[in-house]
Parts: sequence; structure tokens; C-alpha cells
Amino acid sequence: MKVILIENVPALGKAGDIVPVAPGYGRNYLIPKNLALEATPVNLQLLERQKLLFLQKAGQEKTRAQELATQIDSLPCLLPRPVGESDKLFGSVTTMDLQKFLNEKGFSIDRRKILLGTPIKSLGSFSVPIRLHPEVTAQLKVEVVAAPSAKEKV
Repeated sequence: MKVILIENVPALGKAGDIVPVAPGYGRNYLIPKNLALEATPVNLQLLERQKLLFLQKAGQEKTRAQELATQIDSLPCLLPRPVGESDKLFGSVTTMDLQKFLNEKGFSIDRRKILLGTPIKSLGSFSVPIRLHPEVTAQLKVEVVAAPSAKEKV
């Protein structure tokens, strides 16, 4: 018996795959639990239509992610931070700081997509990757500069 998987099934396949299974396993487990459909000609046509819709939707998402990546790549990120002796930062620049900066600029990006390995603890220029789509990664150019201290203002 051949079935079309609706959901990922460990050791059998992923959603959308057409796999041969034992008739009892298909009728008594996969189909009643809505994990699969029997591979009839009607269901195969339905699968093809759904694949086309999925591919179109995935293409649109990738295009949007690429447009967003070009905007982020050209965005200058200047972060003034208080520093101590030998230009060492008080605290650090984290993904939360970068997310706040991006939100202020009108980008709604989850901080888990900001791939900052370790927090930035020094002055300088850094390139921070942001995963917008599995195939699209933007590079945010972050410039950490010393904030004017209260002593310099007097």
C-alpha cells in the first residue's frame, strides 16, 4: 500500500513524501491518526496542487527576505556605549540591543535570528549576521563608539 505523508513521521519520511507501507500500518495507524492519506489518483492531484502553492509561497517569502536583507545591509548601526579605562565597555552589546535598534528603525526581527556568537565587549566595527530565511542571511554593520562621558561635558 502506498500513502502520502501529511506530517513528518520518524523513520518513514517527511510531509509530502509518497512511501510504501504495510497495509495494516497504513489503515490502522497512519490514516486514523491523520499522519497520511492513501495514495489514490485524487489525493495525488491534491498533493501536486499543494506542492505548487507551497513552492509559490516559499518563493514569495524568499523574495521578501532578500529585499529585507538589502535594506539591513545598507543600514548603518551606530551604538554609543560608556567606556572605562583602555576603551573597555561597561557591559556589552547583546542581541537584545541589536533587536531594539532594528525595531526603532522599523524592522520587526526576532532576536533569535540575530546570530551574535558572543556579546560585543569592545569598541570597533563588527559585522553581525541575521538569518532572515534559511537561504538568506543579512549582514548588519555595527559600529560601537564611546559615548561622551559626564566629565567631558564639564
